[in-house]
Amino acid sequence: MSQETQKTWGGRFSEAPSQIAQEFNASWSFDKRLALVDIQGSLAHAAMLAQQGILTPEEEAQIRQGLLSVQQEILQGTFQWREELEDVHMNIEARLTERVGPVGGKLHTARSRNDQVATDLRLWVRGELTRLLDELKALRKVLVQEAEKYLEPPLILPGYTHLQRAMPVLLSHWFLAYYEMISRDAGRLQDALHRLNESPLGAAALAGTGFPIDRHATARALGFTRPMRNSMDAVASRDFVLEVLAALAIGQITLSRLAEEIVLYTTFEFGFAELPDAFSTGSSIMPQKKNADHAELIRGKAGRVLGSFVTLATLTKGLPLTYNKDLQEDKEPLFDAVDTYRASVKLLAAMLPGLTWKPEPMRKAAESGFSLATELADYLAERGLPFREAHHAVGRIVRYCAEHGKELRDLSLSELQAFHPLFGEDALPLTRLETAIHRRRSYGGTAPEAVREALRQARLEVEGSSGMGEALERDERD
Repeated sequence: MSQETQKTWGGRFSEAPSQIAQEFNASWSFDKRLALVDIQGSLAHAAMLAQQGILTPEEEAQIRQGLLSVQQEILQGTFQWREELEDVHMNIEARLTERVGPVGGKLHTARSRNDQVATDLRLWVRGELTRLLDELKALRKVLVQEAEKYLEPPLILPGYTHLQRAMPVLLSHWFLAYYEMISRDAGRLQDALHRLNESPLGAAALAGTGFPIDRHATARALGFTRPMRNSMDAVASRDFVLEVLAALAIGQITLSRLAEEIVLYTTFEFGFAELPDAFSTGSSIMPQKKNADHAELIRGKAGRVLGSFVTLATLTKGLPLTYNKDLQEDKEPLFDAVDTYRASVKLLAAMLPGLTWKPEPMRKAAESGFSLATELADYLAERGLPFREAHHAVGRIVRYCAEHGKELRDLSLSELQAFHPLFGEDALPLTRLETAIHRRRSYGGTAPEAVREALRQARLEVEGSSGMGEALERDERD
């Protein structure tokens, strides 16, 4: 048995683990991403031990200096990760002991790897979510800027239900729809960040410790709101990771929907937009191709992030209290989901401003397909006809147009009145896009004045704080 393993847990064992068992058990190759937060937690733990008289000031100073030197090696990329050591914690502790001698072994007093890794993971997730919220804010700013860009003069896009042309909307309104969705995604991450910010440190293996530690001191030192209230819960629970993965999965699905529309709208069949060359790929055999591969990848990666959530949900669903080695498998899906979501957010923020929107194909599509039929039905309803009767009358008009190869804008007043005498001269402008757009003035609608107000609110949000604070402010305004 290696010297380092013997020092860590080998007293109970008479032989070293087999090579294949040691390799299977090891996690250092991926949990080394926790190295800096592991040192952060150890520094706080050592300071508390000294404060409580468990370490002498001289011992704490030695440990602190040793940890800082190990941290520097990690930052410089000179730290030598050793395969025979099991995880990030043992690698760092072994290197610390090499640096400062036997006093390094005192760092683990009143602490277990169970509460240590739980603390590390919360610190890591907290830092990553803080950065992700900033990156989401940057994407939301892009959406606001793009919405502003196409409001004056307004670009009109066909809105869809069932992927059938339904009603015209402003392109700015479309951008703001995704702004709202991504703002809620940010709110979910903000919620998760709030709930996970409690400290497991000091829970030890599962039952607490007999040493006179101060868990409130380490919680404060590490920026947690408080220590976790139950030592068993502290080391066993990974619901905070599940919550983060659920939020990331929902967020990636939002990005996937946006990516899907980019894929559709940049095809020859739609022709509403053109991708920038920097965010397109070609074909190895077809010279004419300009593929939306990056958007397709964002769409495809939704399954990957959702898979990370399912992995952890399956992993934890049958675990008894408290710590089980299964929980070693929580990190890789979490790391991958965070990386995948971050890459997708940053890619969209860079790609969206480069899209070239094509007003004429968009306008032509918005005018065709009888997308203004609801305007005529509303017209009759406003004049006292029950809406269901109005709906049937306009349905007959649409069938007439389809049979005679006409659009609604081609109809004369006499043709309209043949279907219902309530139609007057003032019904004819309703078959024009601008009239229809301006009529949708209800709160949250697509009329320019409604979109302008939504833009004003969105601009205030992205220029201020992020996450749930914005949502609360918006609720108060509304």
